[in-house]
Amino acid sequence: MNSVGEACTELKREYDQCFNRWFAEHFLKGDRSGDPCTETFRKYQRCVQKAIKEKDIPIDGVEFMGPNKDKPDS
Repeated sequence: MNSVGEACTELKREYDQCFNRWFAEHFLKGDRSGDPCTETFRKYQRCVQKAIKEKDIPIDGVEFMGPNKDKPDS
């Protein structure tokens, strides 16, 4: 699947590959320490935010999750 911004698609693929590799090779085997994909995610996130702004996509009321975000109250 491509990203919302054409310029972000390669960053999305890089992040997806990094995450899938980490998930399969570490997380599923019980190693939950660290996340080597955080910086790649942040680059992708910045690109998407720029694309959303450039395309004037309304995002009012949308909550974003990501590294270092508080989890919603249950």
